[in-house]
Amino acid sequence: MTRLFGLVAVLAALVVGVYLYAVQTRDAGPTSSSATSAEAQAVTTAAATNFEGVTAALQAWFAENGTYAGAVLPPGSAVVLVRADTSGYCLQTTAGAAVEHEVGPGGQPQPGPC
Repeated sequence: MTRLFGLVAVLAALVVGVYLYAVQTRDAGPTSSSATSAEAQAVTTAAATNFEGVTAALQAWFAENGTYAGAVLPPGSAVVLVRADTSGYCLQTTAGAAVEHEVGPGGQPQPGPC
């Protein structure tokens, strides 16, 4: 009889432990809303950092040529110039697994490709 009681107590403790783990994972695990939000913010910040140096180079090109067409980005910038014309441009970068773009001049990083 005491063995049966011990087995029931161990199983009950195991069930409670699994339940508490599942609740904690939902609220603070890698798929929780706070972790997902922090990850999205980090991707946007990384993309904005990539775009900053390139934007300065594009403004210098525009000041010299009066157009964004034909602009060359600094090597190793991790940014691609997808579109450039007389009055604007679209930059694209990959930050982690996410693709971000910025339509300029004066744009902000946005999710998705150009």
